[in-house]
Amino acid sequence: MTTLPRPYTRKRVDAIMLGASAGGIDALLVLLGGLPASWRLPMAVVLHLPESHDSHLAAIFAQRLPIPVQEAGDKMPLAAGSLYFAPPGYHLSIERERCFSLSCEPPVLFSRPSIDVLMASAADAYGPTVAGFLLTGANDDGAEGLYRIHLAGGLTAVQDPKEALIPIMPNAAIARHAPDHVLPLRELRALLLQLEAAHAH
Repeated sequence: MTTLPRPYTRKRVDAIMLGASAGGIDALLVLLGGLPASWRLPMAVVLHLPESHDSHLAAIFAQRLPIPVQEAGDKMPLAAGSLYFAPPGYHLSIERERCFSLSCEPPVLFSRPSIDVLMASAADAYGPTVAGFLLTGANDDGAEGLYRIHLAGGLTAVQDPKEALIPIMPNAAIARHAPDHVLPLRELRALLLQLEAAHAH
């Protein structure tokens, strides 16, 4: 039996970046399923999808979560308490003014949107007040972006590879740097709630 993450007492977090690939929808539903309607932190997600298909992620999660959920748009500011999904076929990044930017730059690690692009830009925009969560997935995308968050002084968390449907993505992140937390999904959710509580003070 693993213990819950120690109480989060470090500097406050102002935004959370999430990345996943294969198995990611189910993992995100577990991770975000217990969020309260009073949730205040903005969250942005890159989930690898085929470029040729419309994404129904925002609709799926809007039906299941008590917070606003939408697809991120170009120049859209990150609003408190909202969950944003990267649209298929575009890289999603965050400007220093804390608004989204969409681009058609070439894929990174065969992925567009790229988790690395989102997390590295969030590290630049938020510095030590960003948290990155990397979940199940079948390639190395996210390892470098999470490392950039670590270098900026932010918090890094990875799904326990033993629990992940596909452990390649978590293992790549762990190989790149020692994350602050390597936890099963339900304990990552407890950590999310601690971040929200720290943000409220």
